[in-house]
Amino acid sequence: MTDTAAPEHAAAGEHDGPHGYASDKAAYLKRMRRIEGQVRGIARMIDEDVYCIDVLTQVSAVTKALQSVSLALVEDHLGHCVVDAARESDEAGAAKVKEATAAIGRLVRS
Repeated sequence: MTDTAAPEHAAAGEHDGPHGYASDKAAYLKRMRRIEGQVRGIARMIDEDVYCIDVLTQVSAVTKALQSVSLALVEDHLGHCVVDAARESDEAGAAKVKEATAAIGRLVRS
């Protein structure tokens, strides 16, 4: 059985080379581990019946940290994945722009 959808999927969701964040992977992982620690801290605060506003303050900090990571990933995606696709063909570039637009839309709606 042949997979006729593979090229479309590759144009819209994947590419052959390294991802845009590859050069900063260690930094992204470090940031995500820090955020993971913050989330565990929030769970501990709830378990210890910490005052609501203090918990909300920490939730806000985690949210801002995740937003910062998200924006950096968008920048890397645009600067690497979208640019590479645009160099490949107008169609591939348009597909990556559409994909990025949808991802940005999900970020701003959350």
